[in-house]
Amino acid sequence: MQNYVFVLDTNKQPLNPIPPARARELLTKQKAAVFRMYPFTIILRHAVSNPVLKQLTIKLDPGSRVTGIAVLDGENVIWIAELEHRGWQIKDSLLSRRSLRRSRRNRKTRYRQPRFNNRKRKEGWLAPSLMHRILTVDTWVKRLCLYSPITQMAMELVKFDTQKMQNPEIDGVEYQQGELAGYEVREYLLEKWGRKCAYCDKKGVPLQIEHIHPRAKGGSNRVSNLTLSCERCNTKKGTKSIDEFLFKDGSRLEKIKRQAKQPLKDATAVNATRFCLFRTLKNVLPTMTGTGARTVGNRTRLELPKHHWVDAACVGEVEKLNLLTQQPLQIKCTGWGTRQMCGTDKYGFPTRHRERKQVHFGFKTGDIIKAVVTSGKKVGRYIGRVLCRKTGSFDIATKTQRVQGISYRFCTPIHQKDGYSYAF
Repeated sequence: MQNYVFVLDTNKQPLNPIPPARARELLTKQKAAVFRMYPFTIILRHAVSNPVLKQLTIKLDPGSRVTGIAVLDGENVIWIAELEHRGWQIKDSLLSRRSLRRSRRNRKTRYRQPRFNNRKRKEGWLAPSLMHRILTVDTWVKRLCLYSPITQMAMELVKFDTQKMQNPEIDGVEYQQGELAGYEVREYLLEKWGRKCAYCDKKGVPLQIEHIHPRAKGGSNRVSNLTLSCERCNTKKGTKSIDEFLFKDGSRLEKIKRQAKQPLKDATAVNATRFCLFRTLKNVLPTMTGTGARTVGNRTRLELPKHHWVDAACVGEVEKLNLLTQQPLQIKCTGWGTRQMCGTDKYGFPTRHRERKQVHFGFKTGDIIKAVVTSGKKVGRYIGRVLCRKTGSFDIATKTQRVQGISYRFCTPIHQKDGYSYAF
């Protein structure tokens, strides 16, 4: 089951999305043309006066690394996507720039007096790696509103209470009671340990929360002392210490100890951006919110699999869901490249230079193209991202390989570079 297709009339007015079979019929009869490949949108060759538009809802499941997106027509899920962020790449780039600048200052201006108080950040400032998550989600919400009659929005205003996760008894037992008790900690552990048993790597079975250092020997309920295990491993370990239980498997023992000490970076990133994202989206459409525990409760009650787009569809008050599509569009943030004209090695010395001209024979590096090679050693059909050269000999990165030396004469543009890569 594929995503529904967005439809525009000849005046670029958004109409109701249609099933893929109906879109294929319109394209075959030449009543419409392809307007955009990602997300797939067609444009009619005539205008539609006074269309009867449905009230669509877009739902979001914001995450630190991946954000789930779902467009719903009432109880019907008609379009889904998963947006992968690149905040960690931005952080690495800023760290690299800082190290290069600091090295240059130490070499050139070692006697300059340090200045620490000459910069002041605005109130509500967020790091670029965090602000990137907000801006990309806002971009895709506005983009979907251009192609479909979306009237309202719902987002998960999740909050991982890291203090509660470290010490659940900090504010009394009332905090953990009710229908949704334990969902926040369990959901975090599922993400942290990859949804598999930490001792045997078994997937697709009921997992239990297990204490690395057993409670019978003084272990605590801190999240750093919790892991996931299947019933067989949990029973077999019993009250043994992890060193005693895994004394024959030193590599797994070291891996579990290292992973248990991982910081709560993802949870902190979600906490830092949730209200800023809510305020940003509220200026675009009327926005409703739902808790992360309610999302997990809805997904569990409806017996749906764990995916980011499923979590997005389960945000807020949900009674029933009809999944008319289960093939999400995988959107990965790649950025627009770098403005750096001179590339450097790891020590900061120049190694390569880039030309100012970026468009060659009508193509730009990063465009998605289709190449049908009819002669030579590379006869075939290739679809992927292109790497352009001024000689006219291009490279194409497909899903499985990188094909080199394809002439521009065989290339046809499909989708212009927009800072994202797409897959299904």
